[in-house]
Amino acid sequence: MKLNIRLLTAAVAGLLLCSAASADDEIWGNSFRLGAYSVFYHTDATDLKGPYVPAGVNFKAEDLETLYVGYVRRISSAFDLELALGYPPLSKVEGRGPATVGSVPYNGQVISSARWLSPTLLFEYKFLPETAKLRPYIGVGVNYTAFYDRDSNAQGNAANGGPTRISLTSSIGPVGTLGLAWNVTGHWHMYTSYSISRVNTDITTNTAGVERTAQLKFGPQAWVVSGGYSF
Repeated sequence: MKLNIRLLTAAVAGLLLCSAASADDEIWGNSFRLGAYSVFYHTDATDLKGPYVPAGVNFKAEDLETLYVGYVRRISSAFDLELALGYPPLSKVEGRGPATVGSVPYNGQVISSARWLSPTLLFEYKFLPETAKLRPYIGVGVNYTAFYDRDSNAQGNAANGGPTRISLTSSIGPVGTLGLAWNVTGHWHMYTSYSISRVNTDITTNTAGVERTAQLKFGPQAWVVSGGYSF
C-alpha cells in the first residue's frame, strides 16, 4: 500500500495542535516520534565496468518520501540519544550516460530498484532550558544501510543483455543533523530536522554469469517532520 506522507504529516500535526489545550513542565525520559522522511540523494557513481559495457554507462538514484519512526532516550537536560528508523522505501534507479545501450533506450530510463533498511543512531545536544517552547538541537552519529529486494526491471534486463541479478554491499557511515523541537504541551512535541549522511556501496550485476561492477557513493539528505509523545 502506497504511503501518503503529506496526509500523514498533516494528521500528526493536527493531533498535536488539538492536544495543546493545556501544558505542564514535567520532564519525561522517553519519547516516540512518527512523521515523514523526504530523502534527497546526491549520487556519485563510477561508470559500470565489465564485458560488453560501452563507455559512460552510469546511474542515479531517484529522490523519495517514506515514513519516519524514532525512539529518543533523554540522557540529561541537554543530551538525548535517538534511534531513527524508516519504513523501507522502494528506491528507483535511473540510467545515466549514453542515450542507448545497443538499441535499448538507457539515459533517463528506470532500470532497477531496491529497498533499503537504514537505522541511524544519533547523539544530540539541545540548546536552551527544558521549559523553553522551542529548542534547537544538533547531533552526530552513525548510520547502517542494508539493501534487499534488489530487482533489475525489463528495461535494465534489456540493456544488460538478459535477466540480471543485482547485489549491493552494506554500508556504515557518519551522519549529522540539525533540528528544532517544539513543546506543544507536556507530553506532546513536534520536530523538524535536516540530516546528512554518507552511504557507500559496491554494485555487482550478473547476467548469465557475466559480471559488471561499479562503486556508488551518495550523501542522502533527509528532511524530517514529525510529532512525538513523551512519557
